[in-house]
Amino acid sequence: MIWRMAGLPAADGPDGGEPPADDLGRRLIGLARRGARGLVSGLVDMALPPSCPLCRSLTASVGGLCPACWGQIRFIERPYCERLGTPFPYDLGAGALSAPAIADPPVFDRLRAVAIFDGGARDLVHDLKYRDRTDLAPMMGGLMARAGRDLLADADVIVPVPLHPFRLWQRRFNQAALLGAEIGRAAGVAVLPDGLRRVRRTRRQVGLERRERLDNMRGAFALARPEAVAGRRVLLVDDVYTTGATVESVTRILRRGKAARVDVLVFARVVAAGTS
Repeated sequence: MIWRMAGLPAADGPDGGEPPADDLGRRLIGLARRGARGLVSGLVDMALPPSCPLCRSLTASVGGLCPACWGQIRFIERPYCERLGTPFPYDLGAGALSAPAIADPPVFDRLRAVAIFDGGARDLVHDLKYRDRTDLAPMMGGLMARAGRDLLADADVIVPVPLHPFRLWQRRFNQAALLGAEIGRAAGVAVLPDGLRRVRRTRRQVGLERRERLDNMRGAFALARPEAVAGRRVLLVDDVYTTGATVESVTRILRRGKAARVDVLVFARVVAAGTS
């Protein structure tokens, strides 16, 4: 039969015979479209072979890192602190907390990160943030969705950390918003890109101590849509977690807006020497 020769599923006609002509036509069209997409993809790969986004060496798939660059990323996997997401050198048991999480609990509920902020992870963040490599966002967002799957399972809405309008004008994009959009797409969670506003222009955080960073962030954020976070479980997204000053400031604003809980997901985080 025609549909068997074409590799289509078994017939589903009323008496077990040939399916209706319009149904068969739709199946054949679908098969042709899939074949055309595969052909186009193959031709593109031949003309423009996929390459590693960091070193530009050839790779097996578009957007994937080569083995050498993948090996330069120190991924954070369990066991880690359930609150701060910092890696443990050995397994301390389910629900274990690090000493900093016990001595000085964060204002947010939980934090997860893809990797430690050094090597290849730092290169990816800097390329996205400072070199206009927005093509990295899908890969980085996909890795974040994987690292934060337990947080995403509990999240009602994703809220990216905003940029000040002047800095957004300079950079032309908000890296946290790009990552948040990719995470939301991968996990099927709503994204609220305009949930927060940066109302005060701050100094760059690079080189500042924790206390200076906290002072720098004071009064920098405001809720743009309080009703959109009230009573909801918010997943706050940013590219990097260093001292936590930015995340702490934003979390306090979300708490004032009556968010039910605030978890944090970043691509990379700074980890103190000797803790990983």
